Amino acid sequence: MKLNASALDHPECWQQGGFSLPGYDIQALKDKTRQAPAWLHLGAGNIFRAFPAADLQRLIQQGEYDKGVIVAECFDGEIIDKAYLPFDCLSLLCVLKSDGTVDKQVIASVTEALRCDGKNPAHDERLMDILAAPSLQMVSLTITEKGYAVKNAQGDILPFIEADRKAGPTKAASTMGKLTAGLYRRFRKNAAPLSLVSMDNCSGNGDKLKEAVLCIAMGWAQNDLVDGAFLTYLMDGSKVAFPISMIDKITPRPDANVAKMLKDSGFEDVETIITEKNTYTAAFVNAEETEYLVVEDKFPAGRPPLEKAGIYFTDRETVDKTEKMKVCTCLNPLHTALAILGCLLGHTSICGEMADEELNKLVHRLAYQEAMPVVVNPGILSPEKFAGEVLEKRLPNPFMPDTPQRIATDTSQKLPIRFGETMKMYQAREDLNLADLQVIPFVLAAWLRYLMAIDDTLTPFPPSSDPLLSQAQEMTAFLQIGQRVDKEQLQPILSRSDIFGLNVYETPLADTITHWLNNMLQGKGAIRNALKELLA
Repeated sequence: MKLNASALDHPECWQQGGFSLPGYDIQALKDKTRQAPAWLHLGAGNIFRAFPAADLQRLIQQGEYDKGVIVAECFDGEIIDKAYLPFDCLSLLCVLKSDGTVDKQVIASVTEALRCDGKNPAHDERLMDILAAPSLQMVSLTITEKGYAVKNAQGDILPFIEADRKAGPTKAASTMGKLTAGLYRRFRKNAAPLSLVSMDNCSGNGDKLKEAVLCIAMGWAQNDLVDGAFLTYLMDGSKVAFPISMIDKITPRPDANVAKMLKDSGFEDVETIITEKNTYTAAFVNAEETEYLVVEDKFPAGRPPLEKAGIYFTDRETVDKTEKMKVCTCLNPLHTALAILGCLLGHTSICGEMADEELNKLVHRLAYQEAMPVVVNPGILSPEKFAGEVLEKRLPNPFMPDTPQRIATDTSQKLPIRFGETMKMYQAREDLNLADLQVIPFVLAAWLRYLMAIDDTLTPFPPSSDPLLSQAQEMTAFLQIGQRVDKEQLQPILSRSDIFGLNVYETPLADTITHWLNNMLQGKGAIRNALKELLA
């Protein structure tokens, strides 16, 4: 079985292999969507195909909606050329359940795929037309947190963003620049309302998106490249809305074991595609069963009825509470702790770490003893139930091929939210004592030890990519196995509130971090010994 439109004309082969097929007229869906697009998505990665696109298919299957979603990729256009167009925009979703079963479903809700990284002018122009279409109700995005960055840590506008601000709408090259250019075309043609929905896993994602769009638009206005009324349009919430959201679903890179299982079932398109920009994708996506998407219900142009597919739509305060619950307490801090220590202790899978008795105890203590006291209950989801599902079902799932090395990517960008917010809450509350924290400073010490790029057996390993990796390694270059350090030597890095969320050096935790780091520097096996001491 090959993944293409004509292959779906032979459903008996798919059914024999245990694959579910779309139960609707795919061509009719494409025709209706092209005539009057309602949903555009930017970011063609695995999370999009495994979650929003799959939820939309569920909605279509139920007879609740009759349009598809158009996807555009402005950063890594190879994804479109290699993982979408050869397969007629179809994808195969493999949901890996904790009981060992796999749901295999062909997803056909993506009706058009555009390469908009400057290599296909016709696709760029099509993107502008879609963004100006009065029928368009929402633009969603999964471009990672880095995709919204317009300024560096010092507050200076990044060079490629400044280039877009000077180039104007017709020559914008970045994802944010092209999105803003499309909004300007919409403003000039009809000024119709629209919602821009970030679905990326970062705090205040909608606010970050709004800041990026306004940064570029203000540059154009200052350089007399756009009508000044464009800014009024963007800042009018009844015209252009930037709702925040919380998303949660693990979608690792294509896994070799899943590929083998598919091949044994008769599916032929199992090769992993690695682009020049190091994106890992394939005709199939492997993902966990659990998923949550909570969205602020601000849609001045309307929206598809995605609540009927399981997506939560609620007020901003509830979304914010849900996001903080997940990012600061119930999932993301646990992931980061496992990522750092997994790399140091030689683990290659998250489920393997959860089978490690000491790491299992560590994340249980992190969740329930240190983070849970400051969690805010969002009401729509129970923090205790959410954390329990993470610890007992999701992370230990042996069929989820996720790795600490993948999750360790961009750790410096994650620490301020995943641990900094909890530390600040301990500072702010009279009933809690910051100095009582032990697991969080242990994990932060482990990250400093991780920067040495030498594991617990004293074997070098390649650190995962991180925009501040070289800076952080320079500030900790004096660290050596067998040599103790004092708190003052760590001041330059512990003072970085952009990394830790606060100036840790000025808190009692500086001594705790130094203590655990010194334990980890003692020699071979010192990290494991320190972990045992922490848990004793």
